[in-house]
Amino acid sequence: MKSNYKPIGKYIQRVEHRNRDLKVTRLLGLSMTKEFRETTSNIVGTDMSVYRVMSKYQFACDFMSPIRVNKLPVVLKLDDEPNLVSPAYPVFEIKDRNELDPEYLMMWFRRTEFDRYATFKCDAAIRGGYEWTELCETLIPVPSITKQKEIVKEYNVIQNRITLNQQLIQKLEETAQAIYREWFVEGIDLENLPEGWAVDELKNMCAKIGSGSTPTGGKESYSSSGISLIRSTNVFDYNFSYEDLAFIDEHQADKLKNVEVREKDILFNITGVSVARCCMIPSNVLPARVNQHVMIIRPENKLNISFYLLMNLCSTDSKNTLLGISQSGSTREAITKTEIEDFEIILPESGILEKFERQMQKIFSLKDLKSLENQKLTELKELLLSKLAAVEN
Repeated sequence: MKSNYKPIGKYIQRVEHRNRDLKVTRLLGLSMTKEFRETTSNIVGTDMSVYRVMSKYQFACDFMSPIRVNKLPVVLKLDDEPNLVSPAYPVFEIKDRNELDPEYLMMWFRRTEFDRYATFKCDAAIRGGYEWTELCETLIPVPSITKQKEIVKEYNVIQNRITLNQQLIQKLEETAQAIYREWFVEGIDLENLPEGWAVDELKNMCAKIGSGSTPTGGKESYSSSGISLIRSTNVFDYNFSYEDLAFIDEHQADKLKNVEVREKDILFNITGVSVARCCMIPSNVLPARVNQHVMIIRPENKLNISFYLLMNLCSTDSKNTLLGISQSGSTREAITKTEIEDFEIILPESGILEKFERQMQKIFSLKDLKSLENQKLTELKELLLSKLAAVEN
């Protein structure tokens, strides 16, 4: 062990600031991505005086999570507005920020190696977890405060660029949605469609509609590289997530040749909590296959309607119809191939569709470029985190 490794407990202390005066009302939860999230807890009638108050540069963590999800949710508060967290979440702070920088420590908490370590250290009790004692005993490299701040600055430059790209991606999506609504939703009457417009079933507009299957051997058959295997966790509305993208070898890919993904195919989730989410396949993911939870929707080339179908299927009206959402708000967890094939869509006049596809091509090309850039920046950020173990003064 290098000499600059020190136990975290040397630098941190518990904070017990309760909401006794009920002045703080903002309650936040902790996410698996180690960020704050809006709480989903029902707090009606709850005694909020026992909740913990957090201030800037304080940490909160959920010691019980590693035994369940192999991650330790821990979040560093960086804004000035006080907030509450559950009384079940310990809150702690750094004793002297001239010795250990809070953001440097948070970088260590973000490492996948730290999550593996926390999971390993969980005790064997029924409600086993990673406890305060184990956290304090955890060894981390502690270079000079100047070196720590240099590392944090480098990390934040990458993270800030990712954030800016995410904001641009959001604006591009909003622009695409606004154009779609203006051209094809607002003022459109099903009973009196413009000349050249029609209503037809999706199967009559597509060259292929079909889902894949799990490769032989399941996850054990996955490779570190090769042919992309797209799962529901990769498909979000308008966006493809590169995180946790699986790969299979040529032999497994040949068995799924009938669900080979092509450029401009639409990926549509048909089961689970992500049902009805859809996006267009990024070209840099190809060659690719899909598993049984993802449907390929391939529009007819001659129609040139890929972006139009994507925007339509991502729209609230289409989702409500496909999911069969009732007045009670309940929703189904699966959509069948027949239901997708028989789904009726307004097909506008070809001239308008051509103009729309050209505009969407420009918007989505820029959006995909920024998404790819974020993927590379995220890889760079992970590389920086991995190098913390070898940091020296």
